[in-house]
Amino acid sequence: MYVGHQRPTSGTTIYDVSDPASPRHLATIDVPDGWHSHKVRVAGDIMVCNMEKFGKGAPDQVGGGLTIWDVSQPATPKLISRWDTIGGGVHRFDFDGRYAYISPTVQGYVGNIVMILDLIDPTKPTEVGRWWIPGQWTAGGEAYPWETWVPPRCHHPLRFGDRLYVSYWHHGFFILDISDMSKPTLVSHVNTSPTFPHPTHTCLRFPQKLQGRDIMVVADEDVAKLWPSPPSFAWVYDITNERLPTSIATFQVPGLDLDGRPQPPMTGCHQPSERFVGSIVPFAWFAQGLRLVDFADPFRPREVGHYLPTPAPGADRPSSNDVTVDSRGLIYLVDRVNGVDIIETTAF
Repeated sequence: MYVGHQRPTSGTTIYDVSDPASPRHLATIDVPDGWHSHKVRVAGDIMVCNMEKFGKGAPDQVGGGLTIWDVSQPATPKLISRWDTIGGGVHRFDFDGRYAYISPTVQGYVGNIVMILDLIDPTKPTEVGRWWIPGQWTAGGEAYPWETWVPPRCHHPLRFGDRLYVSYWHHGFFILDISDMSKPTLVSHVNTSPTFPHPTHTCLRFPQKLQGRDIMVVADEDVAKLWPSPPSFAWVYDITNERLPTSIATFQVPGLDLDGRPQPPMTGCHQPSERFVGSIVPFAWFAQGLRLVDFADPFRPREVGHYLPTPAPGADRPSSNDVTVDSRGLIYLVDRVNGVDIIETTAF
């Protein structure tokens, strides 16, 4: 189990969970003060960790990017290389064993953009392609059109086939064609802001058809609200016609939003697991813990299980931040303050 940490100076911790009831600590990789390494992905013997400024990074900040590790011996991880960028660093990313699909800040651009790195030689990560919303590349002479709006920020690219499904915070989501990785091209774009005040966090496409349709779940994060509002929720989009994504349903934790009144941030939705079983997706739903949502009928998603972890000492509610599933069907739920719960379920 590879765990990223929200606050410096603990960057990444590695545990042996062959006995999931008794995790055994193997290694800890620290990060410099003022930075965090809160996301980690492993494929084969390669571990990739982000490096991001804790708090707001300056445009000329040095130190952010990725670190690439050899974890063939998990108790003694060895640094292979670094990929460095300017500014705040890299936020979320995806890694398939060769390519990393990342969200870096880059000199000359406003906010984070989309970038693809080739790690076929992990000692020399190489940029393959990049994409941004026209207007972000101010150093290239592009006019900046968002003086009265939230700056653009790529949050999280996820690959399926020759498409990238990219969340872009208060600028919605974008579907990109990466059949030519050197030249990602726009397929379609949807933004539910400012009608709904929450930023777009993750775009999770189902690999299989549901009810004969191609389906994508889009999670809005319950932070950075444009105005006080009810908790954020998840959308269900029919992308059978990918040039015209159409919302066909939403999901909110039952009973959480009864009358539309504003509630505190980090009450609602955060992140769906990028790994899931069949049509059931585990979600980290901030103060509502783990929610298991079945999208077998994408027009009527329904909750089939939940787990509420113990709040951190001194806290009045959980802060469930990330979630994933292993090959045994065990669920790993990360609280951003209180560590990891390992959960079994009969829902799968």
